[in-house]
Amino acid sequence: MKDFDAVIFDMDGVIFDSERATLQCWIELAERYGIEGIEEPYLACTGTNAARTRQIMLDAYGEDFPYDAYAKEASKMYHEKYDGGRLPMKSGVFEILDFLKSNGKRIALASSTKKETVINELRDARILEYFDEVITGDMVEKSKPEPDIFLLACERIGVSPDRAYAIEDSFNGIRSAARGGLHPLMVPDLRPADEEMQGLADAVLGSLEEVVAFLKG
Repeated sequence: MKDFDAVIFDMDGVIFDSERATLQCWIELAERYGIEGIEEPYLACTGTNAARTRQIMLDAYGEDFPYDAYAKEASKMYHEKYDGGRLPMKSGVFEILDFLKSNGKRIALASSTKKETVINELRDARILEYFDEVITGDMVEKSKPEPDIFLLACERIGVSPDRAYAIEDSFNGIRSAARGGLHPLMVPDLRPADEEMQGLADAVLGSLEEVVAFLKG
């Protein structure tokens, strides 16, 4: 087995297939209001917090873009579709969590999403109890790609960053983990790994099942 003390997970796109679900809501919204080219700015927002997402959208569509109204509508659409345990989970979630628990590893979550949403989604999926700590975007000043959220997670679980793996799907998440001195593992979701990601990540893997095989190494 690889020599490590902890694994810190991103949530959206790693544990839940939520980035694809959110994108679909924005695509429906874009069709309704005639917003062109929504996918590119949306993908740039993956892994960031609400404030950074808002700025990316305003940069893409102009300062008069009614982002707040659109975001509220997209959020309502999302929660109507997926609340109450209906959010699809990624393959291998229980396998990797059980593997880590049975081997005495610390487990944390570092998600840019706000705490209320994170806790509700983990609880609805019946996996909240696996996590020793849950760190969310509203608990740190700077969002990914800055390392703050991963460093706080390591501090809370009492693990040195160089003894922790970070599992991420987004470019900003991999950058964040690398800057914090963790060992990034990329499991791509909506965007395939490019040359930068392959250079920053310890490994690029196709699924959480492949992560388990890697950690057993």
